[in-house]
Amino acid sequence: MGTEITGRQPEKQYDILIIGGGPAGMAAAAAGAEHGASVCLIERNNKLGGILKQCIHDGFGIIKFSERLTGPEYAYRYRNLVKSYGSKVTVLTSAYASEISYHPGKSAVYPFTTEIITAQNGALCFTSSNLILAMGCREKSDRQVFIHGDRPAGILTAGQAQYFINIQGLMPCKRCIILGSGDIGLIMARRLVLEGAEVEGVYEIQNEPSGLKRNIVQCLDDFSIPLHLQTTVTEVHGRERVESITVCKVDDNQKEILGTEKTINCDSLIVSVGLIPENDILNFPQVLLDPHTGGPEVDQNMQTRIPGLFSCGNALHVCDLVDYVSESGETAGTYAAKVSQNSGIPNRTVEIQSSGNLTYQIPHFISLPDSMKESAPAQSIPVYFRVAKSTEKAELVIRSGKSVLVRKRYTNLSPPEMKRVELPLAAVAKAALSSSLIECIMTDLGEIDG
Repeated sequence: MGTEITGRQPEKQYDILIIGGGPAGMAAAAAGAEHGASVCLIERNNKLGGILKQCIHDGFGIIKFSERLTGPEYAYRYRNLVKSYGSKVTVLTSAYASEISYHPGKSAVYPFTTEIITAQNGALCFTSSNLILAMGCREKSDRQVFIHGDRPAGILTAGQAQYFINIQGLMPCKRCIILGSGDIGLIMARRLVLEGAEVEGVYEIQNEPSGLKRNIVQCLDDFSIPLHLQTTVTEVHGRERVESITVCKVDDNQKEILGTEKTINCDSLIVSVGLIPENDILNFPQVLLDPHTGGPEVDQNMQTRIPGLFSCGNALHVCDLVDYVSESGETAGTYAAKVSQNSGIPNRTVEIQSSGNLTYQIPHFISLPDSMKESAPAQSIPVYFRVAKSTEKAELVIRSGKSVLVRKRYTNLSPPEMKRVELPLAAVAKAALSSSLIECIMTDLGEIDG
């Protein structure tokens, strides 16, 4: 249930406290203020925007703003939106949430306590009716994929390399290889070449790229950067600085194939081997983490199984598009404001399970008030999902018992690309009268259709 914070009184109380000032946190803050809640937004950096500040490439905001914005431009728009609510949103930058606790009870108006360490005012303690977790995600390091060797200079994550170039104006390498074909790694392959570095190649242990196809084309193919599949880094050589790297082919079980080793002279290894939702502060046993996403189980309002505790953005699951990050933050902020006003509180839940060629789906369950019954309002629930393996033709069926709620066919699905489908809430409410389970089933039609 979290560690009790004792011996000090809270400085302030808020309807909503948000941890993380990236795109999800800013969207949640604006939505909460829009719906009449008092909001506190805390961010560990000295400026709102999260990772967007160093993403100078375009492609952000295509869904939200119908424009191709750079990361700083997208962040600028949301910073101005948050600022437009004036005193309704208290923003604390250079502030770090060190601990959260939960004190349930019918009489507890502010059940969440957050201890914060700030650069300006030292330690603070706030309470809130609702708590929104929007901490984003962090990159896996070379040690998390068990690369052998010393720790010389020149081993960086793709995000670190991006920060050095785009924020600090420093060139981290002259000749490098990139391990992992995640989107950040692909984007940095192009960025390094544009800045004059030589990218010897991108090496991916899987048998297919882990980044979006458009980034493969725009960042690798357009710049003649080779992609080596089923190949990984096995050893780093060098004491003070990276001098060379050994790569090796792997089989279908990702076991090294002896005799395929190759040593490449370079001065840096850029690692892009995956992202992990940042949930270390979440220590409540009532909140279950999805092993596939690394984030908590939530309903369609981004609320966890603890009333008033929300998760959104990349802290919930790693998204391809920042537009979906902002969408989930807006959903969380809107519903948290309603909860603080004691409206729209659900009384029953419908669980969702995925099967077939699906890795996960979000939400994990749907919350319904008893008063809806068959006359649910005409609105829909966005369902986000990823397939487990690539397929040329597939069909998604979402059903409750024998009632089919959604049926949709897809072409060219792959794990790197998250998909979104609308689930009619009225149909869910009607189906829930006879069943408390919804199934999401993805069927590969390649063999069925010949």
